[in-house]
Amino acid sequence: MSLRINDEAPDFTTETTQGTINFHEWIGDGWAILFSHPKDLTPVCTTELGYMAGLQPEFRRRQCKIIGLSVDPVANHSKWALDIEATQGHKVNYPMIGDPELKIARIYGMLPAEAGNNSEGRTPADNATVLTVFVVGPDKKINSDA
Repeated sequence: MSLRINDEAPDFTTETTQGTINFHEWIGDGWAILFSHPKDLTPVCTTELGYMAGLQPEFRRRQCKIIGLSVDPVANHSKWALDIEATQGHKVNYPMIGDPELKIARIYGMLPAEAGNNSEGRTPADNATVLTVFVVGPDKKINSDA
């Protein structure tokens, strides 16, 4: 079953580059954009995370938090963050989720049921459907826009 507009955004607790977060608590009373990517250090994903890093001040001004997700472990994200800053000119100051057990990707319907239980050995092509964006309102529901 896929998520639709006005469905409650699934809550989760996970590790990020900024420590452990509970998604609904992290959102607080504002808006959030959860955007996901198939793999660290891929050209398109790197460009998109850098672009979002550049837009973060505008999102913040509008009381909207941003958070990225990759199926690779959080420990791998530090190298990616350096690459993003070097190639895109923007430092990533928002949390980046590691989802190596594919738990969040599954609850958000980003991967088919037969995808397996971890990210190890998966290629960007295996994870292509993880390239997704969710806009979540203060009511914790999926929205079409903020």
